[in-house]
Amino acid sequence: MILTLTLNPSVDISYAIEAFHLDTVNRVSNIDKTAGGKGLNVTRVLSQVGEPVTASGLLGGPLGDFIENQLDDSQIKHSFFKINEPTRNCIAVLHQGKQTEILEQGPTISKEEGANFLKHVDTLIKKIDVVAISGSLPKGLNQDYYSKIIEKCHEHQLPVILDSSGDTLMTSIHSSFKPTVIKPNIDELYQLLNQPVDESIEGFKKALNNPIFNDIEWVIVSLGAKGMFAKHHNQFYKVNIPSIEVLNPVGSGDSTVAGIASALLNRESDEQLLKKANTLGMLNAQESRTGYVNLNNYDDLYHQIELLEV
Repeated sequence: MILTLTLNPSVDISYAIEAFHLDTVNRVSNIDKTAGGKGLNVTRVLSQVGEPVTASGLLGGPLGDFIENQLDDSQIKHSFFKINEPTRNCIAVLHQGKQTEILEQGPTISKEEGANFLKHVDTLIKKIDVVAISGSLPKGLNQDYYSKIIEKCHEHQLPVILDSSGDTLMTSIHSSFKPTVIKPNIDELYQLLNQPVDESIEGFKKALNNPIFNDIEWVIVSLGAKGMFAKHHNQFYKVNIPSIEVLNPVGSGDSTVAGIASALLNRESDEQLLKKANTLGMLNAQESRTGYVNLNNYDDLYHQIELLEV
């Protein structure tokens, strides 16, 4: 069983209109409301590929109920911890080929809620094989909060994928309790190293040999259309992917995390893990909805991926 954790989820609302006019009324008929947040995208993709998954995190108010009801409709297991303040909305207005986003800040988590959620996680992970932590921390939780969750996973010898960024990711990789897998993109890698990276094979190898990545089993750098560069223990890989028609790239990183989690659960080889992760990421990019994949194209894309040991 895979446990996904989304500590700052949202209801993602998409308004598609032909033209967006300021300082007047804009009427919209094409509306999409989705249980949002990076971890819930991971959850949906894992469910679609048939993996056993349970979603957890922090939910509050009617919007929290909406998220649970939507997961129920998709027959996805969940065990969220209820908080006092309401879950947020995130609004995207799609207009004239552009996207204008309005993102609510979200709830502030009390010290008591933070402590009790750690106890909730401690109970959940007794029946879990892999943990995937995704996204930002809500207000009220310290930057080392993910490290506290990872510490609990270490006690149960569980692999942990951490897909976060900024100070939260930096704090986690400098902690005594390190994630099993991190998946920075190239910009996030720059931030972690506090310097640009030479994007050659040797440049990436030098970057991932930096001591800050010691004791992190997998460092997987997403390169967008250029594929991936990855380090597993002391082995390096360059992954080349085919050119595809991209409909909506949002959520492709989350689909990639789903592939990593699935491969860890099934104890797959390095090649299988990297190819599965990339395939699911590409399949998501070919869909208009975030966190969805069409598995009819899976085998075709999977076999076009080139994996090089470097």
